[in-house]
Amino acid sequence: MVKTLGLTHIALAVRDVERASRFYQQVFDAVEVYRQADFAQLQTPGSHDVIVLEQDAKHAGKPGGVKHFGFRLTKPTDIEAAITAVQQAGGVVREHGEFAPGEPYLFAIDPDGYEVEIWYELPTPVDPPIRPRRLVQSARRAKKAGRASGKRSRS
Repeated sequence: MVKTLGLTHIALAVRDVERASRFYQQVFDAVEVYRQADFAQLQTPGSHDVIVLEQDAKHAGKPGGVKHFGFRLTKPTDIEAAITAVQQAGGVVREHGEFAPGEPYLFAIDPDGYEVEIWYELPTPVDPPIRPRRLVQSARRAKKAGRASGKRSRS
């Protein structure tokens, strides 16, 4: 068995790297940690999650077996804010509701046609411990200052 930090990386073909980057920054507060003209790498604050955006209009929005990818909310009450953020960032909310009482969700379509799930799940026995807020804020400041390490190459 190989120990990992879990599923932490997805690479997406997009029509416009700048537009896609703005969408994920606005909706998820992602931080761009690496950039080339046709390629961007973003991370979500306080996690090891990486979103790679590659300019490739021919393949943009085509799932190739990936039906959707998801971002798990930290509070169920944030679902309404997520709906607003998606719409303001140029996405479309396809569906929203509750999987079970106390577990709200939404499925949205990003500007390139990818389906993104945003949901809250009641804590499970395998969830990582919650990090103190000051550590998350410190990591965000370091990334914005350009001190992020471990740049990923294209997938």
